[in-house]
Amino acid sequence: MKSIQRTLYWAVAGAALGAASITAVQADSLTVVSWGGAYTNSQVQAYHKPWEKQTGIKINSEDYNGGLAQVKAQVESENVTWDLVDVELSDAVRGCDEGLLEQIDPAILPPAPDGTPAMDDFIPGTIHECAVGQIVWSTVYAYDTTKFSGAKPKTMADFFNVKKFPGKRGLRKNPKPNMEFALIADGVPVKDVYKVLDTDEGIDRAFKMLDSIKDHVVWWEAGAQPPQLLADGEVAMTTAYNGRLFNAIVNEKKPFVIVWDGQIWDLDLWVIPRGSRNLDNALKFVAFSTDTVRNWDQSNYISYGPVRKSAQALLKPEMAPHMPTSAQNFRNALQNDYEFWANNQDELNERFNTWLAR
Repeated sequence: MKSIQRTLYWAVAGAALGAASITAVQADSLTVVSWGGAYTNSQVQAYHKPWEKQTGIKINSEDYNGGLAQVKAQVESENVTWDLVDVELSDAVRGCDEGLLEQIDPAILPPAPDGTPAMDDFIPGTIHECAVGQIVWSTVYAYDTTKFSGAKPKTMADFFNVKKFPGKRGLRKNPKPNMEFALIADGVPVKDVYKVLDTDEGIDRAFKMLDSIKDHVVWWEAGAQPPQLLADGEVAMTTAYNGRLFNAIVNEKKPFVIVWDGQIWDLDLWVIPRGSRNLDNALKFVAFSTDTVRNWDQSNYISYGPVRKSAQALLKPEMAPHMPTSAQNFRNALQNDYEFWANNQDELNERFNTWLAR
């Protein structure tokens, strides 16, 4: 790190640590639930270890595959064992609406190092009644360069074209975001995807496109699986979370290429299940882990964009091209419509599972 970067880092660190100082606490541990793999490792390095060093409170890290089923079961049984959960935005909205989550007062969030209030420093739409954003991420697809000697896939339509680009495809075992990808591949402009998907005809159209590759699909559920499917040669291309692919390409030197066309970007946020036995410290951890330094530091381990403007300003130049929000990657991007999925997830899950079973 150059001297000017080092000076800036410690200036930011000092300001953020002062703003997010943590007083004496009583609990011995917090259970923090996330998605595993390279993503959880980035949280361990940027959040967990500094927290444990500063407070003496151990973080018990657990993995899950998303959704609210386990949170709901714990809350309804009044046996809440998870203190914080990393969720997608649609689940944060649903969980809050259904009374499964604790409310989080944004006043607990530390300001930026220059004094800018948190509400002005976070990207609009990343702080919610029951959730505080951490990262901007996206679902993209990637291919193994060793599988294609001639033309290379460049568009979402190419992913669905098994004649021109033969080989198995990896898809998440969930209607989201496969429905959106299918419509983009079928020629629907990204600005119209949810307008089309909000009709019976649009849903039928998406399933018809999925039908066209169903016999070629290997289904994945955990975020660590897609890069492994590619590495093992089980698929020629697969959808995946961009940060998992970054880890495989940059850190593990795999011969994979990300196709950013039609990427669907989203947020991950912290939520606290209602009835957490460690609510006070869970709130302190939310504030600590989303300050400027921590939000910036995570981007050094994985290519997910910070949600704080002050953290974005500190991004290392070599990381910028790997971020979903970089100009060259963002040309044909679609933001996940959390309201659509909050309203339609259950119905589409049912239809998707029925379709899978056929």
